[in-house]
Amino acid sequence: MSDAPLVSVVTPVYNGAEFLPQCIESVLAQTYRNWDFTIVNNCSTDDTLSVCLKYAAIDPRIRVVTNRSFLKIIENHNRTLSCVSPHAKYCKVVFADDWLFPACIEELVADAERHPSVGIVSSYALAGDRVLWAGLPFPSYVIDGREICRRKLAGGVDVFGTPTAQLYRADLVRRRSKFFNEQNLHADTEACLDVLQDSDFGFVHQILSYSRPRPQSNDAFANRFETRALGGLIIFLKYGPIYLSRDEYACHLQHRVKEYHRILAKNVLRCRSTAFWRFHKETLSALGWKLDRPLLAMSVGRELLRMLLRPATSATEMTGWWREAVSRFVNPRSSEVRLP
Repeated sequence: MSDAPLVSVVTPVYNGAEFLPQCIESVLAQTYRNWDFTIVNNCSTDDTLSVCLKYAAIDPRIRVVTNRSFLKIIENHNRTLSCVSPHAKYCKVVFADDWLFPACIEELVADAERHPSVGIVSSYALAGDRVLWAGLPFPSYVIDGREICRRKLAGGVDVFGTPTAQLYRADLVRRRSKFFNEQNLHADTEACLDVLQDSDFGFVHQILSYSRPRPQSNDAFANRFETRALGGLIIFLKYGPIYLSRDEYACHLQHRVKEYHRILAKNVLRCRSTAFWRFHKETLSALGWKLDRPLLAMSVGRELLRMLLRPATSATEMTGWWREAVSRFVNPRSSEVRLP
């Protein structure tokens, strides 16, 4: 492996002591050996630091960095990527509650080395017994970056995956002062659309990583606050004009705005919290947008009609929603997920 390119593996972690050993052990077990590993501890209050130091004492390729002050989740991801080795050709993120199968880095690097134009390589991931996201049509291993982004914004399936499933070309990471947009909880998708303006996308048709959901994770917040539709709209507004024709952009924007207000309409009926609506209004306001109240009212009417057409299912659905609403009213602090 003396001629193999260096891969900088990085892990941001906050209070991840429970699963961090499995994450670190999976890096140590990689068949690809030319790597260094930096773990960035975001002022954890559990045993995270002691776990990190234990493994750093075992393998000199492992380095531990502790932030001087606590950072928000996406800020800490950017802080972590700033620790990529200056000598690395590739960067591999693995989140602290995820882990890698032994051939992960070897297979991702092999694809990138076969196709020097590639800026990001991704792969399938496992979550429980479920395989996550779609891939390129087999046996395609590389596609023009702008074309896959155009397909994504035109309503195509997700092929990017999460950072744990991906490998980045390190020079593309270093070129950006902030790789992830700290104003968008779904900044990983946005980063792909940014990088692939000038590079190609690779895909390995293997399950190479495992992604573990956590109750207090970014995903949990996204589910409670319906941020995926909002994040998708933010990304579309920013990158749609870059990758789509004027007519395509206008058509898909209209569809996305309608779909976003349809999702919000369900949340009107769920009696969502003040925090929920403040989050959406403030995020839209930062973009110079605001909720379309007539469209929202129309969407609520359509949703009510849909529920009337299937009364049994709707009654069960509404009962669950209103129980959540009562729980939020009785105990507001415990009812909403907060990002660390």
